[in-house]
Amino acid sequence: MPVTNPWLAGPSPEKRLDRERLSERILNLLSCQNMCVLATTGPGGPLATPVRYYHLDFTVMFTAAPRSPKMRNIAADPRVSVGIFAPLVGQASSRGAQVFGRARVLSPGEASHEEHWEAFRWQSDHVERSLSLDEPPGGPLVVVAAERIVYTEHWLRRDGYAPRQFWRADRVGDDAGT
Repeated sequence: MPVTNPWLAGPSPEKRLDRERLSERILNLLSCQNMCVLATTGPGGPLATPVRYYHLDFTVMFTAAPRSPKMRNIAADPRVSVGIFAPLVGQASSRGAQVFGRARVLSPGEASHEEHWEAFRWQSDHVERSLSLDEPPGGPLVVVAAERIVYTEHWLRRDGYAPRQFWRADRVGDDAGT
């Protein structure tokens, strides 16, 4: 029987991408998607919430209602995981990232808020909701700077690379780092 992607058969390669190529692939994924699943932990256990995000380099950003369950959970424990993935049509198209970091809630007026707010595209949401483009939202901005990322892309197997790659913020001088 003919096989569409014979390179998917057999054991996975273990070769690692260099940091520059891995970073490029991760940034491409972050730029091509706009929805993620935010995982937090609260008194009732884990909570996984779909949110629309924007990114600035390896920092994922979103807004949320201050009294929402995810914001209560972040206030209690800022450690979060963010799952971002491309649509799956088969094993060869499997591509996604698990971003691990600490959520910071930035209020308007904070220096970091303005730096990140410039990259946040709130205007599309205002257009959808018939709100004025003269008045940006005034609520908090949540930013998650990636501390580590587990990146999965099965297409990498075609070129002899492991489908699961590991990126760490503290390993700037290394290759991809494992």
